Amino acid sequence: METKEKQVKVTDKDNNCNCKDKGKTCECHDKSKKHDKHHEEIKKLKEELDEKDKQINDLNDKIRYHQAELINYRKRKEEEVTNRLKYANQDLISELILILDNFERAIKLDDNNLTDELSKFLKGFKMMYASFDDVLKKYGLEEIEAEHKEYDPNTMEALMIDSDKNFKDGEVLEVLLKGYRLKDRVIRPASVRVNKLEEDNNKDNNEDKGEDINE
Repeated sequence: METKEKQVKVTDKDNNCNCKDKGKTCECHDKSKKHDKHHEEIKKLKEELDEKDKQINDLNDKIRYHQAELINYRKRKEEEVTNRLKYANQDLISELILILDNFERAIKLDDNNLTDELSKFLKGFKMMYASFDDVLKKYGLEEIEAEHKEYDPNTMEALMIDSDKNFKDGEVLEVLLKGYRLKDRVIRPASVRVNKLEEDNNKDNNEDKGEDINE
């Protein structure tokens, strides 16, 4: 009876080949090579998958960025259109304000003498002025209140500076030319005369200090 020499699988606890005959290819060697090849294929596929995921994430980021840019662009355009409609009459109203100024200058000539021919003539002017002023208010024109108010550089322009101790420092003493805003936008600042007391206060303080020193 013939006996066939069987190939024996001999491995250690870590599944490493421990064959006595290292020159022969045993079963454990074959499986190890197959396992290594399979592991390399899985590793390569995982790397490719990670790269694809990275590309997908980059594309999603770009899409979100462009979407945000598009939304911001639409908002800016909508705001521009809204402002254009809101202040569409600004140039026209700015010209009409000059006519309003002329009406007011004419009305100031009235001495309120009812028998005077000028007063009778200006009576019609006052009626036209009132109607004209009402129409401009209807379209959002509003006078900037400035007289005896605290000076505001955002709505006023100081053309003259005066010093009057009867009024507060920085208080508007006189409106030289009315200012106007159209809705919430200043289209002409009020030209004013402003009270300034700092120089006088400094002068008084210096005089007081001088008296103390002399004493």
